[in-house]
Amino acid sequence: MRAWHCKWVTLVECKQVEVHSEQEKLGGVIKMRAIDASAGEAIDHISIARQPIVDEGRNIIAYELFNRSKVGANHTVASDISLVLNAIANNGAPFSIAHSDLFVHASHAGLAAPHWDFLDPKSVVASVPLVQDHDPVQIANVAVALGKLRARGFRLSFNHVVVAPIYKDWQPLADFVKVDLASVESSQLKPLVTAIQARTSATAIAMKVESGEQFAQLQPLGVKLFQGYLFSVPEIVKPRVLSPSHVGAVRLFNLVSQSAAIEEVEDCLKKDEALGVNLLRIINSAGVGLSKKVTSLRQAVMLIGYEKLTKWSALVLATSSSKTRSTLLSSSAIVRGRMMELLAEDDRANLDPGTAFLIGLLSQIESMLGCPLQSALAQLSLNDDIVAILLGGEGVYGDMLALTKACELEDDVDFARAFGKLNFTLRQINIAQMEALAWADAALS
Repeated sequence: MRAWHCKWVTLVECKQVEVHSEQEKLGGVIKMRAIDASAGEAIDHISIARQPIVDEGRNIIAYELFNRSKVGANHTVASDISLVLNAIANNGAPFSIAHSDLFVHASHAGLAAPHWDFLDPKSVVASVPLVQDHDPVQIANVAVALGKLRARGFRLSFNHVVVAPIYKDWQPLADFVKVDLASVESSQLKPLVTAIQARTSATAIAMKVESGEQFAQLQPLGVKLFQGYLFSVPEIVKPRVLSPSHVGAVRLFNLVSQSAAIEEVEDCLKKDEALGVNLLRIINSAGVGLSKKVTSLRQAVMLIGYEKLTKWSALVLATSSSKTRSTLLSSSAIVRGRMMELLAEDDRANLDPGTAFLIGLLSQIESMLGCPLQSALAQLSLNDDIVAILLGGEGVYGDMLALTKACELEDDVDFARAFGKLNFTLRQINIAQMEALAWADAALS
């Protein structure tokens, strides 16, 4: 078996995993520093591909996700987090379908990172690279982190070289072993599959299957799962990414890590539309495990809790963008939300200011996420009544939204129509608009 070890090792190109993150435990609070200079750029230009993994009947049982953004050839903690945040923010779609697992890359440095807290162990497989130069000390160190991740319920996938004796500590942890057909000679397939079956309890996956002949050759050997161009080329998807400002991300992290008053946290979320919308999207993820629909950002904070919010804000901080946001879009969404909130506070109909702000903020959700309104709303964990208002503009909140839009666009006809349905004076409306403009200007400065 020593000869096999040497042969298979030379066929694998192990790239060095660059670590650009540092985590410290200070006063019981996890602080995540900037991961690298390209992290902000990467999340703004994220490009994710998915490729199906099929069974013998060509039924899709899983998808593997690939980060094709401008991070570069090497995976980093930053690129892993960017992929995960965007995948779960979209609630898995368009990256997965019901009852399909997701294979996501896991750099060695990221095995203990907090983004695993937001993934569902029942449906996620961590694809872990081999160690550069197969260093025995590093293999042993990584094995400890692998064991902890697997103990949490996540399954692990490795390249076929994991059956080499030097990786004996990893072999009991393997749930899947990928056989790279581009690096294994046809004559070596049978002994390799036999070694996988003897040394692990893993399911073998043949990757880079490009012909029907290969597919037919592999099935009698006991290979049950397949991936490659024969079944599908990787499908590129480019989700619209809402990247919070670095200033907003820092402020949120500092507030929640110091257990600030919920009013301060809510105010921070209101002043950065990307933070607020992304929080609503993250609540939808299976890893968070919340099913209650929200009616305000304050309720969202209460549902997710400060402990999980601290971890999420650390991830956002690590990947926040230093680039200037679209001030026009940001200002419009925030002004609408704040104006509606102020009107709700003055109204005698006992409207909820938090709900009013949320409706105003999300009135720009189509432009924020770059997709049709109904699709955009499906990505958020919203109360059904709020969804109906945003889709149909009905009721008092719908009339308030129409009023704020008319003020923004200086549309006298729409303003008169909405004004006639509401119980506000012109003075109330003028004051609310001026205060909202000033508040948004301060928030974006």
